[in-house]
Amino acid sequence: MDKFGKSQSTIRTEDVRFLTGEGRYVDDIAPKGALHAYFFRSTVAHGVITELDVSDAKESDGVHLVLTCADLEAAGMDIAMAGAQIPNRDGTKGAGPLRPMLAKDRVRYVGEPVAVIIADTIAQARDAAELIMFDVDDLPAKIDVTAGGETLHAEAPDNKAMDWGMGDEAATEAAFKAAAKTVALDVDDNRIIVNSMEPRGCYAEWSDGRVHVANNGQGVWVHKGYIAKAFGLDEDKVRVTNPDTGGGFGMKSMTYNEYFCVAQAARAVGKPVRWMSERTEAMLSDNGGRDLTSLAEFAFDADNRITAYRVTSKCNLGAYNSQFAQFIQTQLFSRVLTGVYDVQTSWLQVDGYYTNTVPVDAYRGAGRPEAIYVLERLMDRAARELGVDPWELRRINFIKPDQFPYKAATGETYDVGDFNRLLTRIAGEADLDGFEARKEADAKRGLLRGQGLCYYIESILGDPSEGAKVEFEDDGSVTIYVGTQSNGQGHETVYAQFLADQTGIPADRIRVVQGDSDLIAKGGGTGGSRSVTTQNNATLATVAAMTESFTAFLADEMGVPASEISFDDERFRAEGSNLTPTMLEVAEMAREKGRDELLSHHERATLPARSFPNGAHVAEVVIDPETGVVTTERYTVVDDFGNLINPMLAEGQVHGGVAQGVGQAVQERVVYDEDGQLLTASFMDYAMPRATDLPYISFTSEPVPSTANIMGMKGCGEAGTVGAMAALANAVQDALWDQGVRQADMPFTPHRVWELLNEGRIAAE
Repeated sequence: MDKFGKSQSTIRTEDVRFLTGEGRYVDDIAPKGALHAYFFRSTVAHGVITELDVSDAKESDGVHLVLTCADLEAAGMDIAMAGAQIPNRDGTKGAGPLRPMLAKDRVRYVGEPVAVIIADTIAQARDAAELIMFDVDDLPAKIDVTAGGETLHAEAPDNKAMDWGMGDEAATEAAFKAAAKTVALDVDDNRIIVNSMEPRGCYAEWSDGRVHVANNGQGVWVHKGYIAKAFGLDEDKVRVTNPDTGGGFGMKSMTYNEYFCVAQAARAVGKPVRWMSERTEAMLSDNGGRDLTSLAEFAFDADNRITAYRVTSKCNLGAYNSQFAQFIQTQLFSRVLTGVYDVQTSWLQVDGYYTNTVPVDAYRGAGRPEAIYVLERLMDRAARELGVDPWELRRINFIKPDQFPYKAATGETYDVGDFNRLLTRIAGEADLDGFEARKEADAKRGLLRGQGLCYYIESILGDPSEGAKVEFEDDGSVTIYVGTQSNGQGHETVYAQFLADQTGIPADRIRVVQGDSDLIAKGGGTGGSRSVTTQNNATLATVAAMTESFTAFLADEMGVPASEISFDDERFRAEGSNLTPTMLEVAEMAREKGRDELLSHHERATLPARSFPNGAHVAEVVIDPETGVVTTERYTVVDDFGNLINPMLAEGQVHGGVAQGVGQAVQERVVYDEDGQLLTASFMDYAMPRATDLPYISFTSEPVPSTANIMGMKGCGEAGTVGAMAALANAVQDALWDQGVRQADMPFTPHRVWELLNEGRIAAE
């Protein structure tokens, strides 16, 4: 890495400990002797609590404490969970009903926590939960995203939580009336369960009026503020840490009921308390993802140019506002509403509804995959109805390179892009010319082959500011403190690699510290594809300050003006001097001189603008019409992530994102019955993609360096998912089109595809 320069595929250093069982996950590091928490959860989707008697549970063997909502309130806690509220079209706020940490008076989804039992062992806590007397007067469960049904919250008549709009509705309507041709498509985006490899967990401990909560999250600073608020504490009385975390995907960004309850339990019993979710428990209680339906419409002129775009969506928020959900399918969806197309007239309207299901929040991409899925499904439908090649229709409507920086109708300013160049590249990489021959060969075997294209763009999100602190240690090593949190992306490798590249300090002597609110005063956490761009931007600022300080120090040591000293990423040099120290050597010189202030450097930096990663995905599927089985045969990606720091890690992120997109498109689907019971609450019923479900994924980088940051970088963490869903869905629709199928929606399970084929045959007869 040090020898060959920038943008190298360095092997991940953290994998050594992960693959040898040395990872430090939250359930591995809970304090010795910590008591176990077990959550008693509602088995009813909707109803009024008529009995909640925990007296027998309190007397059960090994039980130290049982908490209900009344106990939390009696302890003086603020029991209200955080919940986003978006402005309605009339300027009022979306509904903001109370979401209590434990159910109060009423339950609203299966899996809602009602009480927590604290015992010596988890088995004892489970046994005690069986003794809780719990009775509910059932109310009708509302599952679908429509107005009406039994009211969940008085603050939301007809269960409508919000009514949000963006754009020029009147101009859009006028454009549709004047259009040469209009195209419309209904698009369903099915709900998923995140199912991170490591379920959620936490432990809490108190000392001298100060609480420490460790959880496997995506950042500690937001949690710190919410915990302080809940307990009425000053923030300096709260420490939050994130140890190694086995997957997050947005779902672990939020504060959850369990973290507050475990913290209160630890305070009440005077001992540390730990909790680890079981898999079915996670499926019942983790925030879900997606779950919306949209009507998407294009207006075209006579030359097949889009003159207006309109989307009307209904999204399922679940039983309560989660931390971000009202923003996901509104503001975040809108960031890339018009995608890579030059459309200046648009209207987005989103109605959100409460249902008796687990709350929905961010899942890999958070609004941008949903927006691109709707847009790119409509592009393919439009191509068919207009009689235009889908690749050519995209080219006609692309934003051209000379239009950048480009202000979209949504108000976002895209920094740079060359979309036609990437589309041309992927045509070759995917062997577009050979598709018809492959299709004919499959047809001779009685199989259906389809090809799907998606051209996506996404916006990095989150706090544009970040900090980095670099400290030179006594043993000759260096520590960098960062404000993001790895959930498996390889941050320890890429941050050390970048600092090494900028300073000449060997990467194997750099230690990355993350996820501790005591050690790092402020940070933006991980989410929205922000981490490497924002963190390395802060590292650059810190290295610049460090270089300036060391230069001033060396000027005295070398007896030359500071202006004559240069640093070339490896050594300091001055003409006429034989002294050419490295960063580590200057630090040691400063230590010997007693200049300890030179051994620690901290700077914050703010990105001047957002970058917009983009690229093209091409999927090819083969369908067996006898069984409905969809096989993804070929998958090709060409991405513009700007300048890459570590190409291998970027490719890994794309592979993982594609797997999640393919999983949702072909297999994953949450199913509730009419009573609000989750029917997909185990891996027996909820299908996850496996290695055999994915082909080799071809990844090619075709960079157009960003102008929104000095490094020319664009985020990559969510890009794979943003592009994959529509590419797969368009491929399936392509394979089914000639069979008379005109409406194909995810997930494309064998039974669903088999039914579509049979319905298509009947319609054709």
